Parts: sequence; C-alpha cells; structure tokens
Amino acid sequence: MSCKACASECPSNVDVATLKAEFLYQYQETNGYSFRSKLFANNAKYNKLGSKFPSLTNFITNTSIAKKILGVALERTVPKLAKQTLSSWFKKNNTNSSNKRKIYFFNDEFTNFYDAEIGKDAYILLEKLGYSVQLIDHEESGRSYISKGFLREAKEIANRNVDIFKDLISEEVPLIGVEPSAILTFRDEYIRLASDTKAAKLLAKNTYTFEEFIANEFEKGNIDKTFFSSESKTVKIHGHCHQKSLSSTHPTFTMLNIPEHYSVTIMNTGCCGMAGSFGYEKEHYDVSMQVGEDTLFPKIRKSSETTIIAASGTSCRHQIYDGTNRIAKHPITILKEALS
Repeated sequence: MSCKACASECPSNVDVATLKAEFLYQYQETNGYSFRSKLFANNAKYNKLGSKFPSLTNFITNTSIAKKILGVALERTVPKLAKQTLSSWFKKNNTNSSNKRKIYFFNDEFTNFYDAEIGKDAYILLEKLGYSVQLIDHEESGRSYISKGFLREAKEIANRNVDIFKDLISEEVPLIGVEPSAILTFRDEYIRLASDTKAAKLLAKNTYTFEEFIANEFEKGNIDKTFFSSESKTVKIHGHCHQKSLSSTHPTFTMLNIPEHYSVTIMNTGCCGMAGSFGYEKEHYDVSMQVGEDTLFPKIRKSSETTIIAASGTSCRHQIYDGTNRIAKHPITILKEALS
C-alpha cells in the first residue's frame, strides 16, 4: 500500500514502502510505465493546469466516464481542486512582518491545490501566534513520484528542494509543513535520494511537521494558552501512518491540548486504508475499505456527532468521509478555530 505503517508497526520495522518504490522503479524501467501511473505520479503538473479552471476540472474528474478512463473506483469522490491555490492567496495576503520570528512554510502540492483552506488557517494561526511566515517558490515534495516508483524524477526534485532550502533553513529558521507524507520526505527519502547528502541531513534536522513545531514552541513557553478559547470541546485524533513511522502523534496531542478545556484522545487506529492513490485505484477499492473497517471506521461511528475528528493526512480525511460520511479536520484548522 505504501502507507509506511510497517516501518513502525512491524516488529522488525521493515520499510516495505521504500522497498516497493525501488522495485517499481526497476520493474517499470524494464517493462514501461502505465498511463495511470504516469498520471498519478505527475499529479502536481496536471493540477497546475486544472487549477486554471477548477470548477470545470472538478466537474469532469468526478464523472463516471473520467473515473473509468483514469482507472479510479466509481465509488470514490475525487478530491476537488481549491478555487484559489494557496500560493496565489499568499501573494495577495502576506504581511511579511520583519519583527517576528521567521519560519519557512513548505507549500506542498496537496495543500497548494486541494487543501488551500488549511494552508490559509496555518498562515493565520502562525501570524496570530507571533511568527513571520515565509513562502518561496520551490518544487513539489515528490511524494507521488516516490510512491509510484518514478525515482529518477523524485531524485531531481529532492536535489532542487535541498538546493533551494539548504542556505535558508537553520535551527533558528525552521521549515514547517502541513501534509505529513510531503514534509517528512525531507527527513526520510531526501536523505537517500539527494546528491548532497550532508546538506540533506542538515536540512532534515530543522524540518518539522506543523504539529511538531507548535508543540515544541508551546513546551518552550513561546505560545500561551490565553490565545485560545476557554470553550469545552472533545477531540479524537487519527494518526497518519507517515507521522507514526517518522514522527509521532504525541505533538498533535500536545498541540490540541493547548486550549484549556479541550478533551483530547488519540484513537488506537491503524492505517486508514487510502495510502495516497492506492485507495482510489479501482482494483484496490475493496481492500482499501476493508483496512478502514478494521479499526478506524468503527471507532469514528461510535463517536458522538459533537466529537471533532482530527486527521493530519489529506488521504485520511478523504477516506474517513468516504467510509463514514464524517468530516475530519486537520489539527491546524481545529486550533485556528479555537483562537479567542
């Protein structure tokens, strides 16, 4: 599935996702790359084109004809492109406060094209908490290329991103990202793919998920509870597989406990079953939903309607909606909505 859960949940910690990416690369170099694999691997490029006419693109991609051509399960709802990309919104709304602590925001391809509202929430929240958010032109994360075994293209992206950020990022000026599977490539695959291994390792040390950064800042006393509402809320967290294997769900727990009267628990759930494009592919749909039914879906169905479901992964949120008809929120949005 390439969800990477095996790297942390398998007793031997075998990273099957990495082995699969290498196998796919070797196999496809010999036997050729399929149309669908090329399409999913080049997702960001096609989304850049589609984002010029998002309403039309969203209509077309969610038709049965398009799904059949793309090899997507008819039961799936194809993610919709945002009306405005995060990069275009940022150019119009950035205040560029010079007297605040500077941080760089990694505008991954999922947040930029699909989850722009979460990216906006991240910017607003960080600015409110006293940080100057910098967003520069950079490459996509390469996650889609890696998962589909397009390792030559992934290596080129890794090299360009390392070159772009290596002289900007430090302990004082970190790199922060929203989507776990994208930002954590800096801490995992880039170290193996990048030609400048030394620079990649230094960059990895100062790259964080959004939750890690906020939790660290809170524990250092740089973020105060008084910024947030005293209203009572119940929140349940579903951890992303990349997050669990390369980071932890504890920072999410810490972050969502900053509002004084939030009752937060981490659900004991395994993989959601989506794993990027895996769950969208027609031949994998049934397996994908069976994985979701193993632990995640039943726990969400048992949760009250007033309970907020938190999920950092874009794939997880779509899977939760398709499997339970519940809308899960990114922890960023939950904390942003808690601002007083």
